[in-house]
Amino acid sequence: MTAKEVQDRFDILEGVGICAALEQLAEEAAELTQSTLKISRILREENPTPVTLTDALESLKEETNDVLLCLSVIEAAFGKLSDDGAVTKKLSRWKRRIKESREAEK
Repeated sequence: MTAKEVQDRFDILEGVGICAALEQLAEEAAELTQSTLKISRILREENPTPVTLTDALESLKEETNDVLLCLSVIEAAFGKLSDDGAVTKKLSRWKRRIKESREAEK
């Protein structure tokens, strides 16, 4: 990230405040949730929607970027929020749960 991009995030925090930035993150996260649910509806073909998969994927990309942007602004206030080690542990746990579930089905 460039120095200007870092400063831009601080400028946003100064302009709206941390509470508004957190609210924006919550709003964007809700929109991301809606996008993922829409794609699930399309893929399952159980509950028709007029939205095409192409449009739904574009929405997913847009909302993902909105969430990432908001997180980067929040990080300007609180420091890095992601933890690669924690992500690795969670990924391993997810894989283990899938394996355990499949083994229990046998």
